Amino acid sequence: MWQPRVASAPLISQKSVAGPVPWVIAIMTALTVIAAAGGLALGGIARTAAADLAGGVTVQIAGPAEAEAERQARAAVAALVKLDGVTAVRRLGAKDREDLLRPWLGDMGAGAMPGDEDLLVMPELIELRVAGNAGPQSLDRVRAVLAQAAPDASVSADMEWLAPLQEAISALQWLAVALVGLLITATAAAVLLASRSALTANRDTIEIMHLLGAHDLQVARMFQKAAAMSAAAGGAAGFAVAQATILLLAGKFAALGPGNTAAGLRWFDWAALVLIPIAGVVLAGLTARITVLATLRRMP
Repeated sequence: MWQPRVASAPLISQKSVAGPVPWVIAIMTALTVIAAAGGLALGGIARTAAADLAGGVTVQIAGPAEAEAERQARAAVAALVKLDGVTAVRRLGAKDREDLLRPWLGDMGAGAMPGDEDLLVMPELIELRVAGNAGPQSLDRVRAVLAQAAPDASVSADMEWLAPLQEAISALQWLAVALVGLLITATAAAVLLASRSALTANRDTIEIMHLLGAHDLQVARMFQKAAAMSAAAGGAAGFAVAQATILLLAGKFAALGPGNTAAGLRWFDWAALVLIPIAGVVLAGLTARITVLATLRRMP
């Protein structure tokens, strides 16, 4: 009497229902979370870049001799400071322009070789910010002001160079969405195949349950519970692997600086990622339930 009672074995073993499903779901969850995190990070990059460059305008004075370019640059700064809607004006010094050109031209344009004249007359560059977005109207107003002060000046919005990058980021985001869809489909297919295999393996047990008065819904709930528990175990493991991978990659890309990477995944981005393994559990349970019910209806 002092011996603990041995729990009765379940009619249908969870292992026979799960099979390789936990491993498949772990892999699928990890890949889905990483793909979704990549899409969210790309969206963060686009938003950060757009916010930084929305009101930016660059004025370039290239072509005239160095003395004339400098005179036009001074006149352009004086005219732009008085223009309504301009919030900031900064003329880049010689060192700043050299630093911009050095990655492409080295020291060729900086007069680094003793005894030689400068091989390149660097253009004058003026950065300004306008209130709101630098649209066509803002650019036309800047050009009209510079027509007299700096006739050799060319004006461009900083957002112009971002347009091709935004298109590329959008394409990569759609690719991430398609990948997530494929992984969800693969997960459902794995659960479907495992459920059918388990039904075949437990056919005799199910027939006995039917003879004892069990309904199809009762049998389906057993398979649904087993599939959901397997999906929960695999989803937790897959999410842990994906989280470690994301944090590792974030640490690597952080070295590029805030101007080259996204500010990081925000809390609601992580909340969306957490929903992925939860959705996997729901998907596995529903797939197992629908598959078992459909198969049982065809059984004699």
